[in-house]
Amino acid sequence: MTARTRHLADPPILLVEDKDSLRAMLRHALEAQGHSVIEARNEPEALKALQTARLGVVLSDLRLPDGDGFGVLRAAKELDPELPVIVMTAFGSIQDAVSAMREGALDFLAKPVDPDHLLLMVERALVQRRMSTENILLKEELAARRGAPQIVGVDAKLKQVTVQLHRAAATDTTVLLEGESGTGKELFARALHALSPRADGPFVAINCAAIPETLLETELFGHEKGAFTGASQRKAGKFELAHRGTLFLDEIGDLPLSLQAKILRALEEKSFERVGGTALLHVDVRVVAATNRNLKAAVAARQYREDLYFRLSVFPITIPPLRERPDDIPMLAKYFIDRFCRDLNKKPLIFAPSAVEEMRQYAWPGNVRELQNCIERAVILTEGDTIHARHLSLSFRETPAAAAASAADSEDAWSRMDLSGTLAEVAKRVVNEAERRKIDQTLKEAGGNKNRAAELLQVSFKTLLVKLKEYGLE
Repeated sequence: MTARTRHLADPPILLVEDKDSLRAMLRHALEAQGHSVIEARNEPEALKALQTARLGVVLSDLRLPDGDGFGVLRAAKELDPELPVIVMTAFGSIQDAVSAMREGALDFLAKPVDPDHLLLMVERALVQRRMSTENILLKEELAARRGAPQIVGVDAKLKQVTVQLHRAAATDTTVLLEGESGTGKELFARALHALSPRADGPFVAINCAAIPETLLETELFGHEKGAFTGASQRKAGKFELAHRGTLFLDEIGDLPLSLQAKILRALEEKSFERVGGTALLHVDVRVVAATNRNLKAAVAARQYREDLYFRLSVFPITIPPLRERPDDIPMLAKYFIDRFCRDLNKKPLIFAPSAVEEMRQYAWPGNVRELQNCIERAVILTEGDTIHARHLSLSFRETPAAAAASAADSEDAWSRMDLSGTLAEVAKRVVNEAERRKIDQTLKEAGGNKNRAAELLQVSFKTLLVKLKEYGLE
């Protein structure tokens, strides 16, 4: 990434200076280096810019005809404590500059301003701003799972997904990743970002099912100071943090109806307002969404907006479940066993033929995530140098014959489905029945552990409790 490209990706600089000639000289010096500049002549104009623009740095004279630089500094820090502010002052007023730094200014420039010194200081401030944004994202990822595996496999269906991924990555088209829970949708989203022209920008992920509805809007769009009780300062949302990069909306099928219209507008217009704010913010974001739900059925049941579905599914990619690519299972298992032996400081292990055969025969309803957890558990349990079938703990699972019988029973049950009423009413009954069966099956797999079942279903514990009550599965 060149310096000029990096400057273009940075937010603009707010330049507050009342003398037209000096302001013009500073603006030209900054723009010559590829920086974007917003001008203000006094404190009121500066406050308006602070309220309406997403800024990278504030460069302000301390002496202004209407207000002063201290007012600009305090307003900037009140709205965004991480926003770097550089103050300018006459040579004989250095004490004022020291006072400004005590109040939070990053640095000061003595007049007459040396353009080279100015550019060096602005670059330093922008580096600090970028690091601040990156730190926000890193802190949020600290609690995430250990690093996701590479895309491992040679199955033809998986190769087709990779081809589609490369084609989509070259564009800015919105991509919808569809697939069962545990198939690695976030991994594919990260791969798409890495292959795209936005690879140098941020990758920002948010799980729409893991955040309470009351907090999801502020997580997505941010909020202004005082927007609600406890909002002590302005907070940037995920759309804002993903500027010039990729925003990954995981479990988009669980997005509340109340937020679907706002997401649609943000996707179509690339603009939004923070919660509690009135200023329209414009962002350059590429959106990748993922779901394990059948959104077409949800649209038919009027549980999902049709216009949002069509906007998200411009380029749909379906990730195949693990059971449909059995030849990849031994390869993935070998990848995981090597990784966990390394992470756990254990000597290298091998699989007994019986363990490989059992893994190939098992249906893996939790897909790659379940296989990963299974191998990690087996590496911990194994005391020798070989992982046997007993270490996999798959013997209590449903056998292929039992699975086939269960499928036959299910097919018979669907044949008895009530098809009366409108298409939307029938679709709603189908969706509800599918949800009930999936929850019941997952609860059995989790041995009745509701926390584990919620994790496998990729829904919040509260959502699972509501569904259990709704379907009489308590």
